[in-house]
Amino acid sequence: MTEFFGSVWWLLVTLGLLITFHEYGHYLAGRLCGVKVLRFSIGLGKPFWRRTDRHGTEFAVAPIPLGGYVKFLDEREEEVPAQLRAQAFNNKSLGQRTVIVAAGPAANLLFALVAFWAMYLVGKQDFMPVVGQVDGIAAEAGVQTGDRLLSIDGVAVDTWTHAALQLITAGVDRRAVPIQVTGGDGDTRSLQLDLDRLPADVREPQMLFAAGLIPRHLTRAPVIGQVPADLPAANAGLLPGDVILAVGGQPVQTWNQVPGLIQQLASAPADNVAGIDASDDGALAPVTTLATGDAASIVFSIQRDGRQLQVPVQPAAVTDADGERRFQVGIGVDPSPYDYDALLRFGPVKAMAAAGRETWTMTSATVGMLWRMVAGRASVENLSGPISISRYANASARSGLAHFLWFLGVISLSLCIINLLPIPILDGGHLLYYLIELIKGSPVSEGVMVVGQYIGLVLLAGLMGLAFYNDIARLFS
Repeated sequence: MTEFFGSVWWLLVTLGLLITFHEYGHYLAGRLCGVKVLRFSIGLGKPFWRRTDRHGTEFAVAPIPLGGYVKFLDEREEEVPAQLRAQAFNNKSLGQRTVIVAAGPAANLLFALVAFWAMYLVGKQDFMPVVGQVDGIAAEAGVQTGDRLLSIDGVAVDTWTHAALQLITAGVDRRAVPIQVTGGDGDTRSLQLDLDRLPADVREPQMLFAAGLIPRHLTRAPVIGQVPADLPAANAGLLPGDVILAVGGQPVQTWNQVPGLIQQLASAPADNVAGIDASDDGALAPVTTLATGDAASIVFSIQRDGRQLQVPVQPAAVTDADGERRFQVGIGVDPSPYDYDALLRFGPVKAMAAAGRETWTMTSATVGMLWRMVAGRASVENLSGPISISRYANASARSGLAHFLWFLGVISLSLCIINLLPIPILDGGHLLYYLIELIKGSPVSEGVMVVGQYIGLVLLAGLMGLAFYNDIARLFS
């Protein structure tokens, strides 16, 4: 319940800030161009608070926090007295109208820059781009455990956030990407990661793991953190704090190896499954396990209080949400948060340059992903609606001020980009009309604009419906 109310609160804070800045961009540009502003509304629907200033502008707050608007005096919407016609929006020059419409997205762009600048002043914690485990494509490319990624596709990377952006982009395009790494010896190596070999059904969230490139901060030590009661591990005698040395005779270095080994060994024939025991001199020696019931019994070789023990565990067969039969042992990793090992903090001047780079990086990534979704190369599951945004907002706020500022900057950039899409009723649609007006020398007819509004409403409703569907699907996935 606390997470629910926290998500709602931080969603309201996020949308309230970003919508206010967006609409204030329109409002300020309109005032500077001499247009009379009738209403400045944050939120949609019937206002529950309103106030009128000395210029006759009504400021209002409405209950639906999914948008806002600035209403200008306009002869196309109502009759305008002769003495006020010079202040009507429709009577302003093409250049002035363009500036007023573009000022909203520009305000979101400026907000993102300021948010990133403040983030770098505060100092954003992140993870070093160090590889914790390699397999498959990454191992074949020559990447080794402990390597630090220096650049990907010619772009220098300082954190896993930036490394993941570059790798996933190349993965979506299914193309080989050049990378530079440095190992423990300090030597720099140039390698090629063949992401064109990724299976066609691998989607964005799984691409790093599918490429066999697992970040160091996601490779936990093989220490048991949780042993729920009445499950096979607890019944067999495994305890929190036990260090797993091997599973079914196969040595284990990280926790990431454990789940796969359990599934593999539980379904294997008994004569192919080995365990590990400790001999008198402390060396590890293989022993054979037996198959009973639905699954083969797996011997866990563990270290406890300086002693090496062998504990046979009989997995239980279960059916997951997708109807797939799997095997459950009942052990969990330590749930404590990962420790950050990188801190990006700069002085006021260097923070401005870093904010500019971050803005460019996130803008190009967002525009690129939108284009790839339109082209069918990226999954439309990447679209997020209010539910996902609220959960991300709550999580980032709980992670600290710098993370929340980064989140605000990214969402503000997204609003800027979405509003510039050439869809009627969005700012980009109006700018498209003005481009046509510039080319043909006269405004677009009202009939065309009305048809465009209906098309825009349908497209916008479709996008929002898809985003809501993705949100709900994530909740149940």
